[in-house]
Amino acid sequence: MSFNQEFDQHGVWRKQFALRLKLLSEWLTDHDLMESGVRERLDQLHAQVKNDKIMVAFVAEFSRGKSELINAVFFAGYGRRIMPASAGRTTMCPTELGYDAEVPPCLRLLPIETRLQPQSLLDWRNALEKWERVDLDVNDPKQLARAIQKVAEVRRVTQAEAAALGFWHDEVPEDNPLPGPDGLIEVPKWRHALINMAHPLLKQGLVILDTPGLNAIGAEPELTVSLLPQAHAVVFILAADTGVTKSDLTIWRQHLAVLGEGRESRLVVLNKIDTMWDALSSPEQVQLQIASQRTDSAEILGLSPRQVLAVSAQKGLLAKVHRDKKLLAASNLMELETALGVDLLGQRRKILGAAVANGIQALRSETGRMVHTRARDLVEQIQELEGLRGKNTGVIKQMRLRIEQEQADFDASGAKIQAVRSVHLRLLKDLFAMLSSSHLKAEVATLGKALKQPGIKLGVRRAYDHTFDRLRTDMGKADRMAGDIQSMLEGSFKNLNAEYGFSLQAPTPPRLGQYVKDLDLIEKSHLQYLSLGNALRLAQPEFAERLARALMSRLRVVYDTAVNEVELWNKSAAAQLDAQLRERRRNFSRRIEAVSRIQQAAGGLDERIRELQSHQAELNQLDVKLAELTEHLLAAPEEEPSDEALVA
Repeated sequence: MSFNQEFDQHGVWRKQFALRLKLLSEWLTDHDLMESGVRERLDQLHAQVKNDKIMVAFVAEFSRGKSELINAVFFAGYGRRIMPASAGRTTMCPTELGYDAEVPPCLRLLPIETRLQPQSLLDWRNALEKWERVDLDVNDPKQLARAIQKVAEVRRVTQAEAAALGFWHDEVPEDNPLPGPDGLIEVPKWRHALINMAHPLLKQGLVILDTPGLNAIGAEPELTVSLLPQAHAVVFILAADTGVTKSDLTIWRQHLAVLGEGRESRLVVLNKIDTMWDALSSPEQVQLQIASQRTDSAEILGLSPRQVLAVSAQKGLLAKVHRDKKLLAASNLMELETALGVDLLGQRRKILGAAVANGIQALRSETGRMVHTRARDLVEQIQELEGLRGKNTGVIKQMRLRIEQEQADFDASGAKIQAVRSVHLRLLKDLFAMLSSSHLKAEVATLGKALKQPGIKLGVRRAYDHTFDRLRTDMGKADRMAGDIQSMLEGSFKNLNAEYGFSLQAPTPPRLGQYVKDLDLIEKSHLQYLSLGNALRLAQPEFAERLARALMSRLRVVYDTAVNEVELWNKSAAAQLDAQLRERRRNFSRRIEAVSRIQQAAGGLDERIRELQSHQAELNQLDVKLAELTEHLLAAPEEEPSDEALVA
């Protein structure tokens, strides 16, 4: 199955999941089961699936056919090139293609001069009025392609301007671009581009990141520290006839090999195999040459040979446009699409599926506890009323007084329950302080100072190591604090269950230890900038400033995610306690009402018992239906029954 087909199927699943979740939400509301904790879980599940994005990053040195590959895989349906890919016209700035329904189709371009200002790329994303905007007509392929050509625009600047922007280094002349006859340097006109268009794949959550060559990547730390690590798959493009060149290897080692341990999410493409289709060589000889290049490239990059594919993007695009099946097969493009679909989407769906399954289980437990509490209260009421059979008015009156006394005692016990809340909130306050942005800033301050000192930064590596050691220690401490709070919750809930007959159960605690891996990943992705080879670049104040901002931006994402997880855990525990307090108060009211009715009418006892038994049967049906609806949320798209069957 091709990437496009796999992605279509993934999109169908997401849409159907959203529909099922909506139906479950309506059902819970109709049956008075929509407590705040349950709503929180539903909202989280909805956001998790709705906002799930799959980013595929395409990385290559210049002239490897990267943009042509994007055209062939994603945009062949337009019958022409959309991304600039002709000779001398290539993507000069990092370009993201995605879809936001709230924004009209457009191309947004961030001027390269923003590198001279202190804001991070993340900050600029939130100031879209500073970007140049070009409206796109997605129904006019010519206008679309012409507008997107702007990502290939360049400016000619002096050496001093090029140095300030990060494209010229006197200390490493071999990496510098060649000046023109007038002594001016060609640099990208734009720092970053965002393309918003309603392409079917983009609408379903695909984000394509098209990166420029080595010189531009190295000049934008935020790209390698923030954007590339977020990619779920990285497609690294080489030229089939040259294999892994020195500059290719530099990109791989400095920017891709440090992205983490999961190398299975990386594919290497030997592009332009059509340059090896030699009339003087037999097809078998050509295939042997290609196989040899695949093996050699895999060995140099430390990958499995199956992760290195050989294709012709140009012939694949041509074949798709002209519906030439023979040429399409020769281009091997479908082999790449299948690898992207099976490996990338297969892994992503597993991760998302596991996260969704955990959320559904938590939702089922939370709602199930409410049903169980109501069922237990009904049993107790029925037993209580059964004990009144044949009893005189005085006994019934005595029972009412006893229930009222129980209610008064329960209301008076609020101080105990409030004490549990107070201890919980005090401990949480310390945990939130540990994960706050002010604490993070304080921890990174020493490193920031080391990065901003003038000249060669001799002590920066030591400050860097110490900073990440402290961050890891802090995250480990936060994890232990969460464990202590969980133990306190479990003990308190156990006591409340024993004393008041509640069925409280402490929700699954946040696993803050997992964020240590994220910190390790950030540390690795930053490390190449502190090497001896980058010492001269790091000596430039502008570059060091961009690096510090990129680091802080990435760390903030990790800490914010951890805080969100703690907040959900806290809300879940508080909502559960609130729900059971509410149910208990309702139960007292129902018991007093039942006794009042029995006092007023001779036949009221049997009638009330029958009512309660009827409610019991309804609750049993609710429990069965709840299990059915929650299990159905995980069903595959092809198992979709009618909406009528769902809400019956």
